[in-house]
Amino acid sequence: MSQYTVIGLRVERAGPLALLQDAGRFGVRRLGVTQGGPADLHGWAWANRLAGNPWGTAALEITFGGLTLVAERDLTLAVAGADLGATLEGSPLPLWETVMVREGQRLTFGSPRHGLRAYLAVAGGFHAEPVLGSVSCVVREGLGGFDGRGSKLADGDRLAVRADAGRRVAKQEVPEGERPDYAEPATLALLPGAQVADFSGDSLFAAFNRPWRVDDRADRMGVRLTGPRLTCRIGSLISEGIGLGAVQVPPDGQPIALLNDRQTIGGYPRLGALTPLAASRLAQCLPGQALRLRPTTPERSLAALRRFRDAVAG
Repeated sequence: MSQYTVIGLRVERAGPLALLQDAGRFGVRRLGVTQGGPADLHGWAWANRLAGNPWGTAALEITFGGLTLVAERDLTLAVAGADLGATLEGSPLPLWETVMVREGQRLTFGSPRHGLRAYLAVAGGFHAEPVLGSVSCVVREGLGGFDGRGSKLADGDRLAVRADAGRRVAKQEVPEGERPDYAEPATLALLPGAQVADFSGDSLFAAFNRPWRVDDRADRMGVRLTGPRLTCRIGSLISEGIGLGAVQVPPDGQPIALLNDRQTIGGYPRLGALTPLAASRLAQCLPGQALRLRPTTPERSLAALRRFRDAVAG
């Protein structure tokens, strides 16, 4: 810990999964190392914006809740993303807006009400030593996180923040139009991939006109979807690079949408790839939740991403 950092939060109760995430680990997939980073880019970015942080600042990704933190000093922070029933000293914590927390106060995350992952950002950001250029935590690979070894938070851990983390930041709120309704069935934009023409016509019609449900086999690597069985004349491929949001279809015909901690190569045919914002929305879907896939174009995807980046930048 440098002279510019101090302990900001102590973990009183860790919950099932809380990880430190910056924008991700890039330029290393040739080494077989995945990108990590926030599963929900949208919620992570808005939490940092509210805390007055630039793009890329490390924030805490809290999955399923069950986390209790104690402030070791005064802090300015923000929580965006899922509603996990967060409270500050027993009172509901405002989401999607800037909040001041005093030394000794307890911040508790309960269980999912709407959405799956909440993002906690503090003014100035959390501090950790980068590994391969990033502090993003990938547990499977033992990389990043608050300790540099890919560890999820455990009881008694302490999180370092910049010494000025208690500085006052102009109070902000995220516009209502930028706050997703996680209770509503999601419609996910998908860029058709190189193998899309190898799927049967019936399968393509079903893929984009029938509902899907999120299977309980879901994590930061990927999310399995259950619904109509998709058939493809290609059984397998020579393994090739896998990008964020790639939708692979294994022999059982049930798609798997790959997220931040995915493997770097794969050999199943792909229906296409979810756009970055669609992958973010999927990361907030609870098991059993319904969704639909909608084909889109690179131009529309890029325009949507630019609008989002402009909105976050203010």
